[in-house]
Amino acid sequence: MRRTDRLFDLLQILRDGKLHRASDMAAALQVSTRTIWRDMATLVAQGLPVEGERGVGYMLSAPVTLPPVALTRDELEALRMGVHLVTASADPGLARAAASLRAKIAAVTPDAGRDGGSDTFVFASAEAARAAPHLATIRRAIREHERLWLRYAAPSGRQSERLVRPLHLDFWGRAWTLTAWCEERRDFRVFRVDLFVSLDLRGGPFLPDPGTTIDDYLSRLTEA
Repeated sequence: MRRTDRLFDLLQILRDGKLHRASDMAAALQVSTRTIWRDMATLVAQGLPVEGERGVGYMLSAPVTLPPVALTRDELEALRMGVHLVTASADPGLARAAASLRAKIAAVTPDAGRDGGSDTFVFASAEAARAAPHLATIRRAIREHERLWLRYAAPSGRQSERLVRPLHLDFWGRAWTLTAWCEERRDFRVFRVDLFVSLDLRGGPFLPDPGTTIDDYLSRLTEA
């Protein structure tokens, strides 16, 4: 989990106004108690109304809310379409989060903005459904810089095994693709995720070495 995501989750825990022990929050977020102590210090330094101390617990002394955002009709439709795409992608973790977000959007959307919704014309493809079982593992590998060992079936049917550094996921309306650095070819490769036969995280961690990052890949495309 990225630190910014963890700080947001901590605020969500504290929003009930109750006292929460650092050990309980650490268990909920699967990090160490020391990490929670550092995160609480960061929230205080950023001016958020967090009170408490080690050994006692932490709580919000005042409510924390996001500022209101005014959306045009087209912006709202774009947001709803994006949420529906993620919901329909069948990546279990993101699908649950998208469904929750979808309900929150519906709860605050004026009735006049609900007609012509994206639900009527956005569908998940067979390719997206086949990719779904692999997406959570890939997202974790990208986030934590873990190599992936994968078995890949090319469109011709020929299978091969690759050790790759996963860099970026893209969804093209029908299929998901993974941009990665291939350790064997020593070059970038783009794989269709629905053609993965299997994959796991046994490749070990990697560092974003110069020449092997997603920014390097995008720069190469710009220069081509």
